[in-house]
Amino acid sequence: MTDLDGTTNKSRLGGNSIVGVSLAVARAAAAACNLPLYRYLNSGSHVLPVPQASLINGGVHAGNDLDIQEFCVMPVGAKSFAQAVRILSEIFMALKDLLQEKLGKVATNSSEDGGFAPPISSSAQAMELLSEGVARAGYTEKIVYGLDFASTGFYNPKSDVYRFEGKNRTRAEMISFIKNLLTEFPAIASIEDPLHEDDLEGMRILTEKLSDRLIIGDDTFATNISRLRKGIAHGAANAMLCKVNQIGTVTEAMDAAHFAMRHQYPVVMSVRSGETEDAILSDISVALNAGLFKTGGIRGADRGANYNRFIEIETELGQAAVYAGSDFTRLG
Repeated sequence: MTDLDGTTNKSRLGGNSIVGVSLAVARAAAAACNLPLYRYLNSGSHVLPVPQASLINGGVHAGNDLDIQEFCVMPVGAKSFAQAVRILSEIFMALKDLLQEKLGKVATNSSEDGGFAPPISSSAQAMELLSEGVARAGYTEKIVYGLDFASTGFYNPKSDVYRFEGKNRTRAEMISFIKNLLTEFPAIASIEDPLHEDDLEGMRILTEKLSDRLIIGDDTFATNISRLRKGIAHGAANAMLCKVNQIGTVTEAMDAAHFAMRHQYPVVMSVRSGETEDAILSDISVALNAGLFKTGGIRGADRGANYNRFIEIETELGQAAVYAGSDFTRLG
């Protein structure tokens, strides 16, 4: 299909058309072989990922003044994927009660990503609320956190500054802010797109300074081997977000994921905002033996479909199933 399209951005046939056909062909091939899709794509698939669930949202996906797009919880201390979903559900309810008590009913409104969009503007306050919600649910020791800055959204290329939390900040000032935030909240284990999508040098500097954390490239790599190859050569980030409909075909997405893993970059599978109720990404995640799956919030049928499919796969695999847990940086 990519050869038939013949363009670099799939503009002839259209990315949406191509990805739909690619997903349908993969499913049809698996059905013809009488295999579940994850098994068809990889006979050695057996890993259930840690769900990275976005419970507080800001940025362009929420109607508040919080600049960071996603504040996520990762139940690394769960014993299974099914238990991880229970933990997330209990945290979600505890956080809802907490937000309503402290900020009123408006704080429990939903964002595009399925998390809460409280009327706050401080990243530190968001982390304090999220941490307190986790503590109320009784899961502090089982949780680490992930942030998606989506910083291209508040970067001004003309002035080369980030308009962040009411101030214009340079690259160096953003890096300093991020370091201080992670010092204040050491349980933050991953950050995504902390600098704008084309700042490979800044991402290299940040990755060196925070080498003990997962620095995930989403906009930086766009599930594209060419961008990934360039970023790896530069030392930018140390993990890749994988979105099938970002690149256009199952083959290209899996090729990019395998390329990343061969270069010691863990892969984080991800849904997109405005997902459908098709749970095919769960099968692809298990086929890659990815250690993390970015799920969005814990509410909504589109996200619930993926949670349910992972639980089905875990049941099908039985004793062969391995929940990634603290090994979420695994390489396949």
